Amino acid sequence: MTDAADVSRDVGWDVVVIHTDGGCRPNPGPGGWGAVLRQRHHVREMFGGEPCQTSNNRMELTAPIMALEALTRPVTVHLHTDSTYVRSGITKWVLGWERNGWLTAAKQPVKNVDLWQRLQSACARHQVEWFWVKGHSGVADNELADELATRGMQEAIASSVR
Repeated sequence: MTDAADVSRDVGWDVVVIHTDGGCRPNPGPGGWGAVLRQRHHVREMFGGEPCQTSNNRMELTAPIMALEALTRPVTVHLHTDSTYVRSGITKWVLGWERNGWLTAAKQPVKNVDLWQRLQSACARHQVEWFWVKGHSGVADNELADELATRGMQEAIASSVR
């Protein structure tokens, strides 16, 4: 395993491939996120969690934010998520929300606006292409991201009972 500097230091125009996942049990409840970053022969696994009340959507958003923020210089990224909420939000909805003062079409405040703004900022540094992958379908790095998210959630829960 390498650190983020190694992942992005010698990228050139090569692509960094990222798989992310997040979730809670129950939802809402404690949650975790995970990310797998690959570039050439470099691999970095990342995870974290929230022991307090959070949501699946917040954890699904946190995973790509943390992965993109870990890259130390602008690169081309292929980001894979099993969350249609995240992919549709960042590729279709976010510009309209921003234009409308962070209100939905129904004039309601956008949920998780803090994370959407942070994700926008993280994406702005890079050339990001988004891909949806079916969860639990045998895609190795998606399965690994799921395992990392579970580990993040378990560690967050364990730290809260100490």
